[in-house]
Amino acid sequence: MIPPAVPAALDPLVAAFLTDRDGVRAALRRYGSPLHLVFPQIFTANLAALRAVLDVGAIRHRICYAHKVNRSAAFVRTAAHAGIAVDVASVGELRSAQAAGFPADRIEVTGPKGATALRAALGAAATVNVDNLWELATLADLAPAETIVPVLLRVSGFSGSSPSRFGIDLTEVATALELLVRHRNRLRLLGFAFHLDTAATAERVNAVGDCLELIERAYAHGLAPTVLDIGGGLRQVFTADADGYDAYDRALRAGLLGSGPAMHWGNNTFGYHVAEAKVHGGPVFHKYANTESAADILAALLAAPLPGHGGRALGAVLTDNLLELWLEPGKALVDHAGITVAQVEFVKQAGTGATLVHLDLSRDTVTAADQEVLIDPIVLAEVAEPRPAGVYFAGHLCLERDLITQRQVRVARLPSPGDPVIFPNTAAYHTDLSAAQAAMHPTPAKVAVLHHEGRFVLCPDADYRPGGR
Repeated sequence: MIPPAVPAALDPLVAAFLTDRDGVRAALRRYGSPLHLVFPQIFTANLAALRAVLDVGAIRHRICYAHKVNRSAAFVRTAAHAGIAVDVASVGELRSAQAAGFPADRIEVTGPKGATALRAALGAAATVNVDNLWELATLADLAPAETIVPVLLRVSGFSGSSPSRFGIDLTEVATALELLVRHRNRLRLLGFAFHLDTAATAERVNAVGDCLELIERAYAHGLAPTVLDIGGGLRQVFTADADGYDAYDRALRAGLLGSGPAMHWGNNTFGYHVAEAKVHGGPVFHKYANTESAADILAALLAAPLPGHGGRALGAVLTDNLLELWLEPGKALVDHAGITVAQVEFVKQAGTGATLVHLDLSRDTVTAADQEVLIDPIVLAEVAEPRPAGVYFAGHLCLERDLITQRQVRVARLPSPGDPVIFPNTAAYHTDLSAAQAAMHPTPAKVAVLHHEGRFVLCPDADYRPGGR
């Protein structure tokens, strides 16, 4: 049986680039394989879509690009050029943001921070999104005389939300406010922040309601917060065919049950578990099922009624209270703005009869180790006639676990050695989160792609300058 197809949603710019097969091969010859390609113009378009939603509601806002989503210099320079802010989660990212041209008042330092990171944040005069009480007290101790550090309090522990290891629990906010009052000559509270590990509108609305109450409590302490930071977590759209995704999921589960052809390698169950002749649980690839754009998710959140405010929309409540909304999108800004290209090394038959297509990259190059790629890679094969087949893509590490796809993938035709294989939409965490140099394989090059005057121009990511500067 040939598995159902799960085609990727491609930005028109990426689709146009891939139609030039000679151009793709030329890029591999010039920069080597495997290769990460980033498209800053798509980043700019994604940013414009989010800005349009916020502008419709006339909401005071700040968009902070979450640098951790990708190490690309082209992306962070594009963000700086666009005039937005940046969210950095390490000293290295802070240095990268400064090199890209972000001024101090457009840099926010987030995540858990030790003394070294806090000193770097202070040295940069950046806003500090405080994760815990120790950070808050240490900031007050480390801040130079006559320096007032702008801070946000990241809070967690909302009812109805999963427990989080990040942020100050709601039960500890009173202590945090006392610290801020005691050190008001060193620390200035800008507002409250949260980051939920979900895109569910109901949970976000609930968190916003709790944060508005915290703002009232801060006012009662003589503080004057004006910012509500709702973090990131806006989703991506991976697949061009939601029905195809569902068909594949059904076929995969049937294979796990033994009521259909097996489409899984070995004992991999993708997060499902089988019991009493049924498949239970949720898969590790659930994010690929999303069909809502980040802009639509944001619009729905801003339009959602806020409990306790007479049914008024969340966005209207923020505006009425003269609050500034901060967002920290990462995935949403690089959605569809990056692809990874590799070459086929050889094709073989395993002892099980499965067809393995070996590539010159590892699984960790295109996905986190505990996740599965559930959109089909694109094979630019030279053979013209279509001959659909089901294959597994294998990596180049001498490890059994280095199967790039541990599920059977539909290809239009079997590739040959040297054929390019494209993994779409890899810019968000996929290329950098688990990247390693195992077995002394080099880290793939990263190259920016620009569409200019009807043609595509490529340059090393480190050399890219927005506006041709």
